[in-house]
Amino acid sequence: MKKNEVNTWSVTWGVLMAVLFSAAAAYLGLKVGQVFEAAIPIAIIAVGVSAAAKRSNALRENVIIQSIGACSGAVVAGAIFTLPAIYILQAKYPEMSADFLKIFIASLLGGVLGILFLIPFRKYFVEAPQEQFPFPEATATTQVLKSGDNANGSSQAKPLLFAGLIGGLYDFIVATFGWWNENVTSRMIPYGEDLAEKAKLVFKNNTGAAVLGLGYIVGFRYALIITLGSLFVWWLFVPAMAFIFPDTVLNQWNPAIDTAVGAMSPEQIFTSYGKSIGIGAIAMAGIIGIIKSWSVIKSAIGLAAKAGESQQSTANGQKPIATDLPFKFIAIASVVTIIIIFLFFWFGVMNGNLLFAAVAIILTAVIAFLFTTVAANAIAIVGSNPVSGMTLMTLILASVVMVAVGLKGTGGMVAALIMGGVVCTALSMAGSFITDLKIGYWTGTLPKKQETWKFLGTLVSAATVGGVMMLLNETYGFASGTLAAPQANAMAAVIDPLMNGVGAPWILYAIGAAIAIILTLCKVPALAFALGMFIPLELNVPLVIGGAVNWYVTTRSKDETTNKERGEKGNLIASGFIAGGALMGVISALLRFGGIQFDYAEWWSNPLSELLSLLAYILLIIYFVRATKK
Repeated sequence: MKKNEVNTWSVTWGVLMAVLFSAAAAYLGLKVGQVFEAAIPIAIIAVGVSAAAKRSNALRENVIIQSIGACSGAVVAGAIFTLPAIYILQAKYPEMSADFLKIFIASLLGGVLGILFLIPFRKYFVEAPQEQFPFPEATATTQVLKSGDNANGSSQAKPLLFAGLIGGLYDFIVATFGWWNENVTSRMIPYGEDLAEKAKLVFKNNTGAAVLGLGYIVGFRYALIITLGSLFVWWLFVPAMAFIFPDTVLNQWNPAIDTAVGAMSPEQIFTSYGKSIGIGAIAMAGIIGIIKSWSVIKSAIGLAAKAGESQQSTANGQKPIATDLPFKFIAIASVVTIIIIFLFFWFGVMNGNLLFAAVAIILTAVIAFLFTTVAANAIAIVGSNPVSGMTLMTLILASVVMVAVGLKGTGGMVAALIMGGVVCTALSMAGSFITDLKIGYWTGTLPKKQETWKFLGTLVSAATVGGVMMLLNETYGFASGTLAAPQANAMAAVIDPLMNGVGAPWILYAIGAAIAIILTLCKVPALAFALGMFIPLELNVPLVIGGAVNWYVTTRSKDETTNKERGEKGNLIASGFIAGGALMGVISALLRFGGIQFDYAEWWSNPLSELLSLLAYILLIIYFVRATKK
C-alpha cells in the first residue's frame, strides 16, 4: 500500500521551500528583472533530503514539496513586477503609500485567482500529447524527481549545494564587503569615458554568479535575442537620439527633464527615452500572444464546460484517478474570490467609491481570465511566461479606463498598480501551476491534492514576499538605483503620465509596437527582444555569457550522451549559483538593515575594482566549465 504523499514531512518541507525561495526570488528579481523558476532547485533539494532521511517511495512526497514550494516564484513575479512601483513613485509623490497589508492581500488574492482560473483548463494542457505541449521545465523537473525515486537523489543534491555555496559566497563578498566591483564597464579602459560621453556608446556587464547561472538556464538562443534587443537600444537608439536632438530638450511627457538630449549620459537617454520603446514592444507582444492563443482559449473553455464534476483521467497507463477539485467548488470559490477582491478594491484601495471599485473588478477579472490561457500556453510550449508584457498592457488599459471614469492622480496610480499586482500574480501563478500539474500527471500524483495544497504555498509566499519587499525598500530603496527593479520602473514610467494628464510617449510606444510586429513577421520572439530593450544593458550581457557557457559545455564532446550529461550537470551548478547568490543577497540586505554596512564607494570608483571584478568573473566561469566535466 502506497503511503499518502500529503503528510507532515512533505507539507513542512514545502512551506520551508516557499519561504526560502520567495526571499531569494524577490531579491534576484528586483536586482536583475528576471525571476528564476524554483521548481528544479526545489525538486533537487527535496530529493536530496529524502535520500538523506532514507525515506522510501518518496516520489509523490517530493512532488508535493515541489508544488507547494514553487508558489514562491509565481507569487514573487506577480508582486515585484508591479507593487515596487508604488515605492518608486513615492519618492516623487510622498502622499502615496504602500503597506504590508496591501501588498500581502493583492499577492494572495491574485495567486488564488490564478489557481482557480487555471484548474478548468488543466485537462486541455496536461493531457495533450508532448508533441503539442513539450513542457520543457516540467520535463526537467520530473527527471530530477524520478532520479530520486531510485535513491540517487543525494548525488544530484551535492553539486547543487556546493555550487550554491560558491555562488553565494561570491555574491556575498561583493554585496557586503565590495572587494571588487559588481560591474565591468568600458569606462575602465583609456578613452572609454570619452567614448561614452561623446559618442554615447558604453558597454556594461554584471559579474554576479546568480546572473551568470540565470543566463545558463535561459540558454544561448533566448539570451542572445534578449541581449540583441538591449544592444539595439544602447548602441543604435541612444547614440541616434543624441545625434538627431543634440540641443533639444524633449520633455513633452516628462516635465522633469530639463537637459538637452545631447548633454545627457547614455544611461540618462536610456532611462528617459529608450525604455519607452521596450514598453511599447512588450505591450504589442502581449496583444499578439492573445491573438495567437484565441483558438486555445475557446477550445479550453469548451472542454472545461463539458468537464463537470466527474472527470477522470489516466496517467501513463495507470488506472483512472480522481482529477480536480469539484467543478462546483471551483465556480463558487471563483465568485467568492472575485467578491473579496471587489471589497478589497472598494474599501482598501478606492476609498469607498463604488463606481471605481466596480470598474476595477470587471477589468481585473476579465483580463486575468483571458490571459490565463496565454500564460499557460507560453509555459507549456517554451517554458517562459510573458507576464510582464501582459501586465504592462493591463496597466495601460486600466489607467486609460480609470481616468475616463474620474480616478486620477496619486490615488489612481495606487489603484492601477494594485489592480496590476492582482492580475500579474494571477497570470504568473497560472503559468507556474500548469507546470506542477504536468509533473503530477507524469508521476501519478493526485491533481486534487496539488490544487488543495497550492493555496497554502500561495499564502506563505505572499506573506514572505511582502516582508522581503518592505525590507529591501528600507535597506536599499527602489528609487535609489541599487536594485534595478526594471519591470516596476517600467510600470511607474507608464502610469505616472497617464494618471496626471501629462500624456505618454505614444510615439516611442508606437515605434516599439512596430518593432514587435516586424519581429513577429520575421519569426523572431518579439517578447524576448522587447525585454532586452528595457532591462539595463549590464543585466542582459551576462545572460548571453551564461548562455554561451551552456553552448560550450554541451558541444565539446563528439559523444552526444556526454554532452547531455554535462548540460544536466551545468543545470545543477547554475541552479546552485542562482539560489545561493540570491539567498546570500537577502542576507546581505538583512545585515545592512541591521546597521552592518561597509563603505566601498571610493574603491568602486577606481577602475582597478572593475579589473579585479573581471578577473574574479573569469575564474568563476572557469570553475563552472571545469565542474561540468567532473
